Amino acid sequence: MMRLLFSATLFASLAAWSADAPSEAAAAAAKRDSTRCMTQADVDACNDAVRRKPSDPQLLVATADALVHAKRPADAIRYYHRAAALAPHMPGLAAKLSEAENQLTSERTPAAVRHPHYSNAAPETQSH
Repeated sequence: MMRLLFSATLFASLAAWSADAPSEAAAAAAKRDSTRCMTQADVDACNDAVRRKPSDPQLLVATADALVHAKRPADAIRYYHRAAALAPHMPGLAAKLSEAENQLTSERTPAAVRHPHYSNAAPETQSH
């Protein structure tokens, strides 16, 4: 009888521990991903964190910042717009969005248009 009671208690405690373990592990992973996103601009960690908390405007802005840093302004603009929809008066958001749009525009502008080449060594095309 005592052995049965001990086994039942052990089984119940293991069941309770295994039920708590995934939620604790998930919370630790969420915290780790959020921290790596905000401090190290780790795009993969940002994507994982946003999957867990898609309505966190600070996390969306941190993800967009990481994408700008990774030279992916088109993706960053989408995240800035999502953050603006959730927190329209977030300070500095408009400036970051403008910077990402400028980066996107400069990427799409051909190099010849951005940096004209001036030279005095151009060949003569007509003589007078």
